[in-house]
Amino acid sequence: MTRANRLAADDAALVESFLDMMGAERGASANTLSAYRRDLLHFATALAKSSTSPKRAAREDIQAYLTQLSTSEMASATQARRLSALRQFYGFLYSEGSRPDDPTNAVAAPKRGRVLPKILPQGEIAKLLATAKSASRAPAECVRLVCILELLYASGLRVSELVTLPLSSALSREGFMLITGKGRKERIAPLSVSARQAIQDYLSVRERFLPKDRKAATRYLFCSRGAEGHLTRRRCHQMLKELALKAGIDPRKLSPHVLRHAFATHLVEGGADLRSVQTLLGHADIATTQIYTHVAGDRLRKIMETAHPLSKAKRRG
Repeated sequence: MTRANRLAADDAALVESFLDMMGAERGASANTLSAYRRDLLHFATALAKSSTSPKRAAREDIQAYLTQLSTSEMASATQARRLSALRQFYGFLYSEGSRPDDPTNAVAAPKRGRVLPKILPQGEIAKLLATAKSASRAPAECVRLVCILELLYASGLRVSELVTLPLSSALSREGFMLITGKGRKERIAPLSVSARQAIQDYLSVRERFLPKDRKAATRYLFCSRGAEGHLTRRRCHQMLKELALKAGIDPRKLSPHVLRHAFATHLVEGGADLRSVQTLLGHADIATTQIYTHVAGDRLRKIMETAHPLSKAKRRG
C-alpha cells in the first residue's frame, strides 16, 4: 500500500468516527451526515496531494484549502458549509484528544451575499394542480401526484420528510400531522381541507404502489416497490419536472424545495408572523426564516413599481 493510500484510509477512519458521533449524540439526519462525509473526504483528498492528513493539518492548510475553493468560483454558501463541517470535525478531534488544538480557530469564513429562495407565484401552483388532476396521466399516479403537491405546498414539508412520511400520520383526523424533521425534532404540520381530501383520494388507490415487503407497506404513506420501500427523493424531483413540462412551466423553476419556499413566502405575504412560519417550517433559528420577509418585500416592491399609477406616470415621462 502506498503512503497516499494509507493517508486516505486514515482520513476515512477519522471521518467515520466523527459521523458516528454526529448521528448518535447530535441526531444529525442521514442527509446531513452524507453532506459532511462528502465535504470532509474532499478536504482529505486535497490535503493528500501534499502528503498532509486532516489529523496533522495546520491553520495555514485550511486557509489554503478555502482559498482554493474561492478561486474555483465555488458558491460562497458551499464554501461556508464546508468550513462549518471542518469546524465541527476539528472540534471533535480536539475533544477526543486526537489533536492538541483546533486549527479552524481564527479562520475567516467567506463572505456570503443574500441569496433569495426561488418560489412560484400562486397562479403557477394552481396551474400545476390543475394539470396534475387532468386525465393525461394514469389515474392512480395522477391522484398520488396531487397528494404530493398538496402536502409540499399546503404543509411546507421538506422532500425527505415527505417521502418518509409514516402512514400513521396521514390517518390522523385532527387536521394536522406530526412531522419528524432535522435533528429528529418533531413539529406539527397543518393540513388544509384540500390536502386532507387529497390524502383520502390517494389512500383509495395506494394499494397500486404497495411493495412486497409488508413492513414497508404499512410504514410509509408513499410506499414504493423500490429497494427503499418508499418513494425516493430523486423520483419525486423527476415527477415534478415532468409535471412542469406538461403545465407549460420551465422545469428548472420547480422542485420540492421551491414549493416549500412558496408555502413560507405566501404565508408571509398573507400576513403570517415570522414566529408562526418558523414553527411551521421547523427552523431552529428565526434568522433562517427572516429571508422570506425579503422575498415578500421584493415581490411587493416590484408590484408597486409596475402597478402603481405614479410609477406608471414616471415611466411615461
